[in-house]
Amino acid sequence: MYSKRILTALLISLSSFAQADSVGIEVGAYQWTPDYKGTVSVDDGTTTANDLDINDDLGFTDNKHNIVWASFEHPVPFLPNFKLVSSQLDTSASSTLNRNITFGNESFSASEAITTQFDMSNVEYTLYYELLDNWINLDAGLTFRQYDGEVAVQSNTNTTVNEKEVLDFTIPLVYLKGRVDLPLTGFFVDGVINIIDYDGNSLSDTAFAVGYESEIGLGGKAGYRTFNMDVEESDFTSDLKFKGAYVSVFFHF
Repeated sequence: MYSKRILTALLISLSSFAQADSVGIEVGAYQWTPDYKGTVSVDDGTTTANDLDINDDLGFTDNKHNIVWASFEHPVPFLPNFKLVSSQLDTSASSTLNRNITFGNESFSASEAITTQFDMSNVEYTLYYELLDNWINLDAGLTFRQYDGEVAVQSNTNTTVNEKEVLDFTIPLVYLKGRVDLPLTGFFVDGVINIIDYDGNSLSDTAFAVGYESEIGLGGKAGYRTFNMDVEESDFTSDLKFKGAYVSVFFHF
């Protein structure tokens, strides 16, 4: 609660600094191919859950994920601009266990073949203000990231042995975006940061890219994104790191 009051105060204070000069809409999409590292666990309160390594225990390596976004900027004083991002972060993997594990209220034995469905898909709702709007651009505000997915583990030899944890929670994040245009070239460099640290939970999501935008607003960029999530939400605990390159296209009008 204390952290949410701080974030709300930040958003209110930013409203006194800046506003968009004109109406602007940007839509875009990109494909992200991250490597996965880290652990997850589900503790139902009756047994001691294992921290499951998503590489060694569950067999995940990497996969392609699609992200789409749209933003709307306006010249109305004090009202924030708005950005919507939808990320499809679902994948599956199969592995053969080399140890006994417990996930939720189910136990799986060493040498047992399992299949894991891992879905961290989410939607971001961002309210932000333009602090600078020239060849240097700077936006700041708040993101509310709503997760709607699951982590499910199932035995391949006994289909009655399975456990699923639904991921249904929202995390508030401080949002910062910067862009520097290289004069008279159409090229630019930009970066986006979403970050929060509260009550022992932390999440950071950063992306940096080099891109080109034509005079008609059509553009593209290539960059690198790093996502870290150390969160305990209900009986779900994660210590994850996803990182990898992405390529995007966008249209700004």
